[in-house]
Amino acid sequence: MASEADKDPLKSLRKLLQRTRFYGLYKSAGHYPDYWYWQLRGRPVRSPHLLKQHTVRAYAQRYGLRNLVETGTYYGEMVAAMRKDFDRIDSVEYDPQLAQRAAGKFARFPHIHIHEGDSQKVVPELLKSITAPALFWLDAGYYGWAGLLGDKQRLTSEFEAILRHPVQHVILMDDARGLNGENGAPTVEELKQRIESEFPGRKVEVEYDILRVDGSK
Repeated sequence: MASEADKDPLKSLRKLLQRTRFYGLYKSAGHYPDYWYWQLRGRPVRSPHLLKQHTVRAYAQRYGLRNLVETGTYYGEMVAAMRKDFDRIDSVEYDPQLAQRAAGKFARFPHIHIHEGDSQKVVPELLKSITAPALFWLDAGYYGWAGLLGDKQRLTSEFEAILRHPVQHVILMDDARGLNGENGAPTVEELKQRIESEFPGRKVEVEYDILRVDGSK
């Protein structure tokens, strides 16, 4: 009987690379093919990583933001792509192995800081030392990870901490389709109504599966 590796050699290669320091490079190499495949399929809901990178850069330039805070480091793709675009990057990763791998990968960059832990706790701590407007890149998919699934308020509490901070920040949230009202997550409309009613002047919209909370500019 053929093994799983024999049936899908590419999947086997990915699993092998995931255990090495080269997996981030492997994923990055697929960004352009992934983008054009997304275009050919008529731009489905899930947006490619190149589009996410473009969105982060565009919002940073629009609002003159030099600090980036990310939740869900994963293999460090966004951090690697943005390392020359920001003066400081803080990225939070819940999984210890991924956090340690990312910390080693970016150790030579003094302006990049990888934080291991639950972003519900780490983000409020980071906000205590942030004195200038920052761009927050949040991962809604990260909300559904098994290790955090029991905490139904993690995502909304992060929004609350960021929006109530005395400095006005801009928020982008990846995988907005994850806001579907399931497993304790709010819906997009619920989150939009709550933010726009409690924080006048804030505008919430979703485009290309990215929820955007603009500032007053």
